[in-house]
Amino acid sequence: SSVSEAIKNIDAEIIVVDNNSEDSSCDMVKTLFPNVILIQNKENFGFSKGNNIGTLRAKGEFICILNPDTVVAEDTFIKILKFSKTKNNLGIVGCKLINGVGAFLPESKRNVPVINYATHLNENEIGKVDVLVGAFMFMKKKLFNDIKGFDEDYFMYGEDIDLSYTILNAGYENYYYGESTVLHFKGEST
Repeated sequence: SSVSEAIKNIDAEIIVVDNNSEDSSCDMVKTLFPNVILIQNKENFGFSKGNNIGTLRAKGEFICILNPDTVVAEDTFIKILKFSKTKNNLGIVGCKLINGVGAFLPESKRNVPVINYATHLNENEIGKVDVLVGAFMFMKKKLFNDIKGFDEDYFMYGEDIDLSYTILNAGYENYYYGESTVLHFKGEST
């Protein structure tokens, strides 16, 4: 629902990849969101391969990897799209993630080679970071394709670190955009 609202004034599409859910979530998507492109996998391929499958269907210049346990603000995509278009060497853009009680999630921005939190920026700032979290990753589709997407050797967890690091090593710059907040109900994807 939040993504539908946030793309009202943007030429965008929503692609939902279902990794063989055992509940009625696919029927719910078909009923409530008939304009959504729904991909129903016959097995659980995991986070990496599931997202790679979804991005193959994407037609836009930009893609956003977004967990199903997130809620975006109405202006999230407008702000991040505007910001992204000002960067020449754009890697991934992440945003400020908060949990269900409104507390900042420090994994929104991390460092390498030691995967710790990027404390050189406060939670509301904008700046370069090494690693962003897979719950929200915004980037050019061409870049995602050029680096061959997520490494499918990762089933779930760690693939966001790998993708961020691969993009950094390819000479691109990853950014944390702390002026947009996304609610992330951690653990629901699992």
